[in-house]
Amino acid sequence: MDLFKLTGKTAIVTGGNGGIGLGVARGLADAGANIAVVGRNAEKNASAVDSLTTRGVQAIAVETDVCDSEQVARMIDIVKTEFGGIDILVNNAGTNIRSRPEDVSEDDFHTVMNTNLTSAFLCAKACYPHMKAAGGGKVLNNGSMLSLFGSPWGMSYGASKGGIMQMTRSLACAWAEVNIQVNCFLPGWINTDLTRGAREQLPDLHDRVLSRTPAGRWGDIEDMAGLAVFLASPASNFITGTAIPIDGGFSISI
Repeated sequence: MDLFKLTGKTAIVTGGNGGIGLGVARGLADAGANIAVVGRNAEKNASAVDSLTTRGVQAIAVETDVCDSEQVARMIDIVKTEFGGIDILVNNAGTNIRSRPEDVSEDDFHTVMNTNLTSAFLCAKACYPHMKAAGGGKVLNNGSMLSLFGSPWGMSYGASKGGIMQMTRSLACAWAEVNIQVNCFLPGWINTDLTRGAREQLPDLHDRVLSRTPAGRWGDIEDMAGLAVFLASPASNFITGTAIPIDGGFSISI
């Protein structure tokens, strides 16, 4: 058995049309998985699908608001109809509104929590019966360094990502009996549109990240591929409920 082979598997990647999600989707595609790119931006979805099909797999885009349970159910139906099953779910969709806690509005708090945490719950719950019927599956949840640390500018984001890590553990405990492994990856400072915005808002961030990261660089979206393939493949069949940093050593350094 090729432990890292995903040929014939179907992966849903929310927020898979750019940034970390696209890096994950490319890695899964290179391992042979067919990909359903789920996102709200039709133009970015189409571009991502084009880049994935050049890797020799099938890819589709499903325009979806993953905070809406009815749209999530429709998305699941489309993926099942197109590919015949669902083997891998990557809950990656996310957003951030940077503000000090005293300045966070109720609407902004709920926007971040719903996009980052509620959406992951809705997608995992919707995939569960299909994975169970198929004899198992893999759920990968995108956490963050703020699953571990605090930030004066990221209270809502940190709360949502701490929730992702704890939800991962609960789902792993509940669904192990039906051979569904649920794990969390914790990206460090990866060079994406989201973190480029952070660098604009916090001018000293770039230097602070480099000074604390033993690897001496920011991560690239390509750095996400290896762990994603591992957690989506048979190689991780006895690993569940974990939270694994991909951070160049940021979380172990002072």
